[in-house]
Amino acid sequence: MPMLLRRTLLAAGGTLAALPALAQAPADPRLSERSMGSASAPMVVTEFFSLTCSHCGAFHRETWPRVKAELVETGKVRMVWRDFPLDQIALRAAAVARSFPPAAYEPFVSALLNNQDRWAFARGVDHKAEIAKIAAMAGMSQAAFDAAWGDDDLARAILAQRQEGERQFNIQATPTFVFGTRVVSGAIGYDRFAREAQA
Repeated sequence: MPMLLRRTLLAAGGTLAALPALAQAPADPRLSERSMGSASAPMVVTEFFSLTCSHCGAFHRETWPRVKAELVETGKVRMVWRDFPLDQIALRAAAVARSFPPAAYEPFVSALLNNQDRWAFARGVDHKAEIAKIAAMAGMSQAAFDAAWGDDDLARAILAQRQEGERQFNIQATPTFVFGTRVVSGAIGYDRFAREAQA
């Protein structure tokens, strides 16, 4: 199945690249685990994803609803999401997503991934303004959105977590799923996901 190969993260205008390197992620609750499912689920699946990855969008539109209903909500799988932004838009959108309360994280991320054609891929679109509209519908004020979008400390910390995941699991593409310790790349369908979750 085709997958989006890892691209170099481009710092728009060099702004993020010009900032000092982050030695260690700050003790920030926004960086805590974002997950869904029982803490006692027999399988923990970690998804490394980018909000501007079309294959990540395909997984969340076509496969995630069934995974959520049949595996996560039934206690068989706990799903953990790890940011792996592929560009500046994905990085800033991830910062906005992490600025929502944990319970609102998955619905907001799903809204972004289900509507990529509106904010990520449309020609001539103002990416920031379109993401702000979706955030507003999810209950985030414009002031909170602007603060999250412009939070360079949070952006650096997200990048540090991306680098940690890349080193730990040799992530080469998005989406990549880690089933316990097994790494599977690509927008896999439900049947493959369920088989891997039971292995």
